[in-house]
Amino acid sequence: MVDAAATKPYGFMRFEPGPGMGGHCLPVDPFYLSWRAREFDMVTEFIELAGKVNQQMPYHCVMKVERALNDAGLPVRGARIAVLGVSYKPGVGDVRESPALKIITLLGALGAELVYHDPHVPELPEFDLRSVPLEDALRDADLALIVTAHPTVDHALAAERASMVVDLRGVTRNASLANTVRL
Repeated sequence: MVDAAATKPYGFMRFEPGPGMGGHCLPVDPFYLSWRAREFDMVTEFIELAGKVNQQMPYHCVMKVERALNDAGLPVRGARIAVLGVSYKPGVGDVRESPALKIITLLGALGAELVYHDPHVPELPEFDLRSVPLEDALRDADLALIVTAHPTVDHALAAERASMVVDLRGVTRNASLANTVRL
């Protein structure tokens, strides 16, 4: 549907669905506006609804991972999952409010063995994790999970090497791969 809308010759900005939003302003600023609007007896239902949807996206993404593993006959507990990209947006090392952090927390609570690759984020001390080279992350991984699509990461290589891929950013959409689940 986004591809169809992109054929409009003017006034189109492409926005892709993803695992949620992050950063220092977008997850918080709309709620300031909503709070301020309530002081003037105005209701900002769309802002509230968008916030709820975005906060639930990491849970939806983890369900996609669970289903993909279940369809392959694997439980989440003990599955080796390579998380590709943990910053909140491509090309930066900022993890503030990154949906990847919630996804890692949820998968860890389900018993997954997690590794990650992110050229911009060398470590996640709160998870006792360090970024590993892409090929090391993919080695013996039951599933590669594309959370943040950094332009310098070879996602095609990941899709070829991984037994299974869950692509939350649509970077594999043009590849016809049987082992790929997309958001």
